[in-house]
Amino acid sequence: MIVREKTHVLKMLFVWKGSVLYKIGPTLLGVFTFSWIVYFARYMFPQVIIPLNVGAFTLIGISLAIFLGFCNSAAYDRFWEGRKAWGSLVIHTRSIAFQILNFLPNHTQSDRQTQKQAIGLVISFCYALNYQLRGKEDFSYTQKYLTPQVYQNMMQKRFKPAYLLHELTQLIASCQRQGKIDTITQARIDQNIEELSIILGTCERIIHTKIPFVYFVMLHRTVYIYCFLLPFGLIDLIVWTMPFIVTFVAYTFLGLDSVVDEIAEPFGEEPNDLALDQMCANIEHSLCEISDLPLPRPVVANANYIVN
Repeated sequence: MIVREKTHVLKMLFVWKGSVLYKIGPTLLGVFTFSWIVYFARYMFPQVIIPLNVGAFTLIGISLAIFLGFCNSAAYDRFWEGRKAWGSLVIHTRSIAFQILNFLPNHTQSDRQTQKQAIGLVISFCYALNYQLRGKEDFSYTQKYLTPQVYQNMMQKRFKPAYLLHELTQLIASCQRQGKIDTITQARIDQNIEELSIILGTCERIIHTKIPFVYFVMLHRTVYIYCFLLPFGLIDLIVWTMPFIVTFVAYTFLGLDSVVDEIAEPFGEEPNDLALDQMCANIEHSLCEISDLPLPRPVVANANYIVN
């Protein structure tokens, strides 16, 4: 994800990183070139190039803008829900860490090892969720927080974050059976574990329940047909300025179309997707700091951007 600080208005006109221009640039160039071909062909072959009624384009443009707005709202709802889920993840992982460090006994070396193991499971859960949502297969980073047996078992599972929550629940239940914590404390910790399970389910629902494909088909077809027919509607109205106006109109429609595609999948690795790596690093550093575990290497962001 890219987070850019406020900058000069003129600089924003030339921002490339984080914009969708690199995606739609070739198409815009095609629209611009096609518009000039229509312009010259209109005066060279007036009987062949027939101008269209611009009023029809006005009506189609209004309906297209409404449809684009609907699709953008649907896509942003998914982005916003993913953002809220990961924001809740930061809150509940810290709450669990506070409970583990303050409610579980730490009188013996075995007790302290149990605490570190529990904290490691929480950190590993965050990274495993990140990797699973992005379809990655390398979970080796979690090795330093897991026992060899737990890591090997996790790698054999399909739903690795769910397995880590299962291991954390078993660890807390074992502490309760051994009399290290009472049932009330166990219930309070289990409540936060349940919240992590809800976050896991929410993220899985977002990634597995897509916006209906028919919306994207209709949107892409309508936008492209509109942009390539628009030169025929403006050719006699604004003459030689037509290619520039058509390209600008195409930029707005094609840009929104591309934005819908990008934010509809908030857990991807495109510039405007959620900064999952950054959030995982923040959780890891925070939990290691309060539990006296070795601090990980800090993630140093650029002065203007946080890139994930």
